[in-house]
Amino acid sequence: MRKYIVIALIAALTACQNTPEESWGPAVEQVSIPRVELMAAMPQPYKILDWHQKALDFDAYVYDFESTLPAGPVIWMDGAGRNNGQVTFGLYTAMKDARQGPDNNGGEFHESLNILHTLIGAGLNGIDKTSQNGYNWVKMSQNYFNTDNGWNIVMNNTCPEVALLGGGYGRDWWYDVYPNILFYAMSEIFPGVDGADEIMHTVAEQFAAADEVLDGNYDFTYFDYSQMKGCNNWIPKQQDAAGGHAWVLYSAYQKFGDPRYLERAKTAMAALDSQKESRFYEILLPMGIYTAARLNAEQGCNYDTAKMLDWVFEGCKAPDGRNGWGITAGKWGNYEISGLQGSLIDRGGFAFLMNSIDVAWPFVPLVKYEPKWARSIGRWMLNVANNCRLFFPDQLPDENQCLPGMQDYTNSIIAYEGLRYEDQIFEPEKHKGIHPMALGDGPLWNENNPMESMFSVYSTSAVGILGAIVKTTDVEGILRLNCNATDFYASKPYPVYLLYNPYDKVKKVTYAVEDGPKDLFDIVSRRYVARSVRKSAKVAIEPDSSAVIVELPSGSVITAEENGNLSVNNNVIAYNEKAN
Repeated sequence: MRKYIVIALIAALTACQNTPEESWGPAVEQVSIPRVELMAAMPQPYKILDWHQKALDFDAYVYDFESTLPAGPVIWMDGAGRNNGQVTFGLYTAMKDARQGPDNNGGEFHESLNILHTLIGAGLNGIDKTSQNGYNWVKMSQNYFNTDNGWNIVMNNTCPEVALLGGGYGRDWWYDVYPNILFYAMSEIFPGVDGADEIMHTVAEQFAAADEVLDGNYDFTYFDYSQMKGCNNWIPKQQDAAGGHAWVLYSAYQKFGDPRYLERAKTAMAALDSQKESRFYEILLPMGIYTAARLNAEQGCNYDTAKMLDWVFEGCKAPDGRNGWGITAGKWGNYEISGLQGSLIDRGGFAFLMNSIDVAWPFVPLVKYEPKWARSIGRWMLNVANNCRLFFPDQLPDENQCLPGMQDYTNSIIAYEGLRYEDQIFEPEKHKGIHPMALGDGPLWNENNPMESMFSVYSTSAVGILGAIVKTTDVEGILRLNCNATDFYASKPYPVYLLYNPYDKVKKVTYAVEDGPKDLFDIVSRRYVARSVRKSAKVAIEPDSSAVIVELPSGSVITAEENGNLSVNNNVIAYNEKAN
């Protein structure tokens, strides 16, 4: 049974501020996610990296053709001109991957999941990738829009000639859907790049046509977007691709205004919602849950986000699915590993950095649309932000790493691909009983791959997402999470932040604002917590509770709409969840 918790938020104000007595209805009842209840409220050991600086350091390194770090450069130019005739570029998936680089496979084997993540992360942290060192990297990434093969979507490689070397292309559905989500996100961060709107429009048409053909049945391994038919092979079926379709189609509706895209977003979401069990595969289910929350709030739909959140956190248990894929909870050895995404059953557990970061993208903004999840998402995110550091070689003792003493190789900018409960593959006798173990599968992909290929550019490429979302406060353990950062193709007139108090007593946080004065309204308690804040205010948060604070221009008038939504200047700031 789920636990319901009513959050009360008390504001402690400075003498120059008005007492915030006005409220707008009862507080939103908080709904627990059972697996999150197994996670530490305050993870130990506790250490939050400066994720923003991590993102800046990552971009500076991976886009440096002349890096003098021991690992050397990881970028090269690809002049094959696939799909559009322009020069593009590649990045190593894993360090020194023997399949990649300018001298292997014509320099054409590189992955959009890697490169598009780097561009999104950079943009979210203030780096203009349309004009950096003389290159428009965003424009150059358009070679991943595959027209030569007739699929007319953004894919993980630029051509089928390198598709079987690794990764997924035309045979593994999430690899064919997720690059389009990444491309859409990148294109909002960097608007107006020549050709981007045309690509997005074509992708929307392809996904709408595919959803019509599928007609609610997503029981396939992949979909051939050239022949418009579902296909199966040895890879598990990926019914959660419906969530990826829904995310793209609803974004396309917001961008282009075509009602066909809205209707197809709904039918794709209905296909996801109608599933009887978790088919969680990689990332498309979380993207679908976020889209379901938006459709519930903005379009009056009634998709079951509680059921689907459990599908993610508890994981897939279907024997013919990606059995065991979910969200970790608990400790491995002396380390909290809660909140990470990966296999819960593979040799005791195997978590991956990119996957762990990527779930933050949809779940943090989700609380704007369904604030009943604010406490659970806040608690989970504290674990994610804390525990993702364990993938980096300077954050674990050497005995917990398969490559000890390699901290200087990339100055610990590039992380290990994953964390295993225990190394049972590389040196199992040496590492027996050591938990967790940082490592990567790179050496297993190709007999010529060096051990250094355990370090994964691909896995680290998402670090900018944490850099944009996660900020610390003056109270250790209480983070300030930016709910707008990854809320793409949405109305974002006012800053919105999620704060969670992991302690068993009230904590007062200094809440700073820019461009004041501001009135601070909490959509969880549905009351003002401070008014006329020019620089900062002390805000008190109840134990084990969250606030979702909207920063309104001082003096804003809140209007209660007939449907129960609250709005300011015709902008909805709080949705009526009871209407859905």
